Amino acid sequence: MNRITGSRIITGLLIAAAAVPAVALPTVASAQSREELARDRRDIREERRDLDHAYRYGDRGDIRRERGDLREAHREYREDLRGRYGRDDWRAYRDRDRALYARGNWRAPFRYNSFRPGVRIAPNYYGRGYWISDPYRYHLPQTAGYQRWVRHYDDVLLVDTRRGYVVDVIRGFYR
Repeated sequence: MNRITGSRIITGLLIAAAAVPAVALPTVASAQSREELARDRRDIREERRDLDHAYRYGDRGDIRRERGDLREAHREYREDLRGRYGRDDWRAYRDRDRALYARGNWRAPFRYNSFRPGVRIAPNYYGRGYWISDPYRYHLPQTAGYQRWVRHYDDVLLVDTRRGYVVDVIRGFYR
């Protein structure tokens, strides 16, 4: 084996060794988050059992303490679930790709309103001209049915277009 061929083989092996962790990392992260969610669900079941036990055999202080523990377990589960499915996945992406999230010269024919989830809004706020045509480009969570991501000045609203209700609000999405 000559010297040039040997160096090419070594270079190829080094490149392959560097590429394998990059490909395997998402699988490991996915498995880790799946295990984390399973552990959180197990914690919720244990906390419910402890609360039931406190109802049967404990006093008010025990019940209050166990309710707090159950509430905490539910909160941890929601945080892990939100982290897994990317509710805030767009934040890191926005920091890396500022041009895509640039504010631009965007104005609507109506003034700014600070909407909150559950509010019913007029159809002129969520007309087709305000729909975000490719939400995946911005790493926004997936929508279902008649829901659409809509731009409202620097905010992004998830609107049920059939009934006109705001489902979710991401404030300061565009900088």
